[in-house]
Amino acid sequence: MQTEWIYPVTLDEEDGEFVASSVDLPEALAGGSSPEAALAEMQHALVAAVRGRIKDESDLAPPRQVGGDGHRVALPSRLAAKAAVYHAWKSSGMTKAALGRAMDREDMEVRRILDPDHGTKLDQMEAAAQALGGRLVVSFVPA
Repeated sequence: MQTEWIYPVTLDEEDGEFVASSVDLPEALAGGSSPEAALAEMQHALVAAVRGRIKDESDLAPPRQVGGDGHRVALPSRLAAKAAVYHAWKSSGMTKAALGRAMDREDMEVRRILDPDHGTKLDQMEAAAQALGGRLVVSFVPA
């Protein structure tokens, strides 16, 4: 199953302010004086929610591909890659030590790969994805 880490977002207007929310990450809420401002703030809220779930080793399901009211907010690419590898790891039931063995890497390196704040190189995330039975895909989408 291919997953894009782009969240469907709903915008509601309340007293001239816009509030953004996502069913996929209910803890992520953002507001702004315009739809554009609320959506920009929503990216920050989604980043915080995804980082928090990874840090807490909580469940993190991929975003639904439908929903919201037509608005979609993407995670930054590095965090999207981390989220994809993290989700695959959690779904696999593997321990970090087992993932390290499958990658022929030390436990500390696996912890860094799964740490949303560590600047893991793309080749390391690709190696983790491969050890988990998948592959990491990067694409270019015109803005």
